[in-house]
Amino acid sequence: MATVELTFSALPAHVRTARLVATAIARRAGVAESLLDEVRLAVGEACSRAVEAHRLHCPGEPIRIELRDDLGRFEVTVTDSAPSDELEQERELSRIDDPLGQLPDTLMSGFGIAVIVGLADDVQVYPSQKGMRIRMSWPAATNGLYPG
Repeated sequence: MATVELTFSALPAHVRTARLVATAIARRAGVAESLLDEVRLAVGEACSRAVEAHRLHCPGEPIRIELRDDLGRFEVTVTDSAPSDELEQERELSRIDDPLGQLPDTLMSGFGIAVIVGLADDVQVYPSQKGMRIRMSWPAATNGLYPG
């Protein structure tokens, strides 16, 4: 089992770096080439959601990503520190101030998680008052390049 941890500040430019790192590690862990785009997109969605939440509520706090190669699975966990209750209240207020009737942020956030569910083999979402953790995984070769 190998674990890589990455933290980055809440800047959209860092989402690209997280996607590239996740894709490279997935490839080395033995994830099929046909699934690498799904890894890239799912990690990008989870990191973009975390960046948005941090920019609104805790821009100085880092976003944390953990990438693991364990028992034939490649697992990515994206953890943010944005308080969920305040975030939901902010989104509810944004709906009231939306004179053009555009999609509310709560729907867009849920849409991002729905996209992740469609891309990853297994997804678990753990919301809490201290932030949100999204864990996603894909099958990987048991004889990946990382020693087990």
